[in-house]
Amino acid sequence: MAFTPPSAALYPPISPDTTGYLDVGQGHRIYFEQFGALHGIPAVFLHGGPGSGCNAQHRQIFNPKLYRAVLFDQRACGRSQAQEPLTHNTTQDLVRDIEALRLHLGIERWLVVGGSWGAGLSLAYASQHPAQCLGLLLRGVFLGREQDLHWFFQDMCQLLPDAWAELVSIFPSHAHKHLLKNLHEGLNSNEPERALACALAWQAWERSVTARVRVVAEKTALHSPAAIELINKYQLQSHYLVNACFLANTPLLEAARTLPSSLPVGLVHGRLDWVCRPSSAWELHTNMSHSQLIWLDACGHLLFEPAMAQTIVGLLDQFAQHQNFESP
Repeated sequence: MAFTPPSAALYPPISPDTTGYLDVGQGHRIYFEQFGALHGIPAVFLHGGPGSGCNAQHRQIFNPKLYRAVLFDQRACGRSQAQEPLTHNTTQDLVRDIEALRLHLGIERWLVVGGSWGAGLSLAYASQHPAQCLGLLLRGVFLGREQDLHWFFQDMCQLLPDAWAELVSIFPSHAHKHLLKNLHEGLNSNEPERALACALAWQAWERSVTARVRVVAEKTALHSPAAIELINKYQLQSHYLVNACFLANTPLLEAARTLPSSLPVGLVHGRLDWVCRPSSAWELHTNMSHSQLIWLDACGHLLFEPAMAQTIVGLLDQFAQHQNFESP
């Protein structure tokens, strides 16, 4: 699909009009915020991770004159609060939270925008609540399959052998065959030094794959706020990944095939994305013949690479005007 993005990548920084917490039960309260035009097109933004959160820059992809945009931090992420972060924290719980937030805000239907893990979560939500979706805009498609995780933790060593060697160096030589399992166990051990070593190694590997060059692990003081935050993030991420993102009963490609052909779906994927392989976007596109797929030749995985940001902003503007993602 041909598409010409706007010249400006992002809208100016903007503060939320309202913020709040929604008690979704089971010991979880999710932080949310909204901004923009009260009677604009409702849109919800689903962040990546799992384990990350929203930030102020995410607001800048939405035209505040055209959209009523809603951002929220998923269970135990960012500013959301949890009595026991890993308890009652599954994909199905997140889907229920999205729907609870929609009802809480009195929104009838909304555009669902998500990237990476947020793209997979968008598909999970839309497959269960298609009538509540105006459309889907998905970036850096992640499908949460075994082969996707094996690629990230194992096969990627072919492209970044030095960075991968550093990642596995924190384990005994035989442990690399079960890398994700060992990272998960280390992060959830009762040994703070071991947990922090796993979190720092995972962070360095993730940054290396994203940047497509070796990134050395940072030095972070044990028990510091930064160390605690980092361990919590990767504990939650490993909780999802070792459980196949809780998608075994509802694979996302199967879910995608159930979506109505009348639902506008825009897919954007960088051809240099090493985190989520381009083949995932292609498989999703071929399973939804009505979707519009845009390849970005010089882009990787990140939303705020200039060409990626420009394209997402342009597609959001286009949807506001035409209610679709088709090439003008």
